[in-house]
Amino acid sequence: MFYTLFKNTFFILVLAIVSCQAQTKKENKSANFSKKAKKIIVGANQTEAYLPLLNRKNVAIVGNQTSVIFKENGDYTHLVDSLLKRNVNIQKVFSPEHGFRGKADAGEKVVDGIDKKTGLPLVSLYGSNKKPSAEQLKGIDFLIFDIQDVGVRFYTYISTLHYVMEACAEESIPVLILDRPNPNGHYIDGPILEKEYKSFVGMHPVPIVHGMTIGEYAQMINGEKWLKNEAICDLMVIKMKNYAHQKTYSLPIKPSPNLPNDQAINLYPSLCFFEGTNVNAGRGTDLQFQVFGSPDLPASFFEYSYIPKPNEGAKYPKNEGQTCYGMNLSSAEKFSAINLSWLLKAYEHTTNKKEFFNNFFEKLAGTAKLQQQIEAGMSEKEIKATWKNGLENYLEMRKKYLLY
Repeated sequence: MFYTLFKNTFFILVLAIVSCQAQTKKENKSANFSKKAKKIIVGANQTEAYLPLLNRKNVAIVGNQTSVIFKENGDYTHLVDSLLKRNVNIQKVFSPEHGFRGKADAGEKVVDGIDKKTGLPLVSLYGSNKKPSAEQLKGIDFLIFDIQDVGVRFYTYISTLHYVMEACAEESIPVLILDRPNPNGHYIDGPILEKEYKSFVGMHPVPIVHGMTIGEYAQMINGEKWLKNEAICDLMVIKMKNYAHQKTYSLPIKPSPNLPNDQAINLYPSLCFFEGTNVNAGRGTDLQFQVFGSPDLPASFFEYSYIPKPNEGAKYPKNEGQTCYGMNLSSAEKFSAINLSWLLKAYEHTTNKKEFFNNFFEKLAGTAKLQQQIEAGMSEKEIKATWKNGLENYLEMRKKYLLY
């Protein structure tokens, strides 16, 4: 009797273990499936949603090296190449700052030409021709805008977006946005641009870090009637799947030559202020927007040093060939706010306060107040307090255009 009881108990125990293992495998499989299902699917990948719209249409594309369709193995093909293979009638490609292949310096004039791979005409939207002309849009039935943005006001792709929408509104051409993640979409910060300081590095009354995808931003341009003569663009957005603003997204392709990695993209809103000063922000190094330095900053206070030299994306870097003293932030923690401490520290310790700021600073800041506040010795906390009301109003406005 004891043996029978032991055998039955042992048998039940084995069954329980096997059942538990099976359940664990099932849960792991389910968890893996769930994890895979939550992968962000960008607008460009959802060809079933937009290919029917392109049937028998003469199409133009606004794109660059980030305009790609991803494959399951992590590889990708360029949107232009993919659509041509599907017999989409692409007539021409418009390219933004840095060009169609993303090789040009910041601010460098990008010329028209022919794409060597496809033979398609390339029309530059940077330099003297920022807005497509009626002649350039002649014969176009449909325009696709697909560019990876980084969610910062002075990153010029949203200015290109504005002019493309405006031109298409004037010519009654529909615009299709293939949406992509905003790697800085997890926060909103900075002073609101004042209309007196409107330029190609800041066209709209939004904070420096605006917290919107390119598709959401396009809807806001339309909704707030920011186009010339309050025109409304015929706009469609192919939304992403599984995206949320707080979701971390690592860009698989650098969006421009001087934003080589996630760290640079995260630090860009804070370090780009140095573009309006005599301080180098890493151009001419392999740590673009991850270091800053200047010959006018004292080695006694700033121990890190480097010498900017010409490289890809910076043919003539600021302070070229000079030893710059500053800070290396390549290992800094991820930020969810603009950091002004480095700018304040550099101004406090520079040996050349009179020439620290240049005329570009006010355009980047979108206001004259920030420079005045720094020169007056205000702290970061005091400066940011002056942004509060503007940010609150912007957040309320932004709600109307959110897709995620």
